[in-house]
Amino acid sequence: MGGTGEINLLGPEQWRPDAGKAVSDVEAWFVREVLPLEAVLMRFLEQNWRNKSELEDLRQDVYAHLLETADSGIPEHTRPFLLKTARNLMIDRVRSERVIPIETMADLEGLGVAEASPSPDRVVVARDSLRRVQSALEKLPPRCREVVLLRRVEGLSRREIAARMGISERTVDAHLTNGMYALADLLFDHPSDVGTNI
Repeated sequence: MGGTGEINLLGPEQWRPDAGKAVSDVEAWFVREVLPLEAVLMRFLEQNWRNKSELEDLRQDVYAHLLETADSGIPEHTRPFLLKTARNLMIDRVRSERVIPIETMADLEGLGVAEASPSPDRVVVARDSLRRVQSALEKLPPRCREVVLLRRVEGLSRREIAARMGISERTVDAHLTNGMYALADLLFDHPSDVGTNI
């Protein structure tokens, strides 16, 4: 303890001799300097990464890499280090995700690739699911059913559905919302008075 009167409150599980600093120092740095830059990081990732569904995973990879690096020494300038780390991880992902074109594969059977057709039990389950959906659709009121089919099966926009059926887009939205809730109730055995709110 020495003559300063300071007491070391760190137990052996909180001290990493290889890093030479308490884990709480790294955590404190992360909370104090990295987390406030999350909006900056997300803007940077959104501008530079095409697949928006991967942004949160990418952010977590950046954070994990920062924490790992900070164990050996906390960077002096956090913001540039954060953005450089994000850039490097995106480059690494692009390199690792390069796909070999199928034309370069000589013989798929030689690779032991399984046949793509579903097993008999999956066919039975799929047919049963299809029958349940068809049955639930038939229980919807006619206009509501038509809106659901035009939107979810044929893929028409709300505007196209409104024009085709001669109704407002607001009415299309109402039919679609009510229809999807009613279908969920019917498919998942929730009690519902189908048609009373449609």
